[in-house]
Amino acid sequence: MPSPFIESVRSNIRLRGYSIRTEKTYLYWIRRFIFFNQMRHPTTMGAAEVKGFLSWLAVEKHVAINTQKVALNAIVFLYHKVLNLPLGELGFTLASKQRTLPIVLSPTEVARIINKLEERNRLIIEILYGSGLRNTVPETRYRTPTLTTNTLKKTQL
Repeated sequence: MPSPFIESVRSNIRLRGYSIRTEKTYLYWIRRFIFFNQMRHPTTMGAAEVKGFLSWLAVEKHVAINTQKVALNAIVFLYHKVLNLPLGELGFTLASKQRTLPIVLSPTEVARIINKLEERNRLIIEILYGSGLRNTVPETRYRTPTLTTNTLKKTQL
């Protein structure tokens, strides 16, 4: 049986017309926040616990900055819209995880790989490669595979 508190948060989100995806995301982060603080009720906690949770996400869990921002939005929604409690200044550590750039192969390298494939797999890869999706990433770093030594060389476009 779901918690009456979580159900009240859910109904509050729905009354405000938030999307189902936002509802699920906010409830996920609110639950994680409560579990992180040993199942204490959010009304008994404040800015110090929120700061501790957000800093823990960045420092211990190494989440991306946008993930941390989503968690922050969920908790701020909980305190401001549901509980009507001010949080004040949080001053937490922002996550610093950088995006990983995709690995891009040159046309000759792709041709060498495709030439090593057999019938069905070759056709599938040729269709995928020929779709042009690889061109959607401008100015990216790529790694050049050296097939003889099985190593990668980083290069900037």
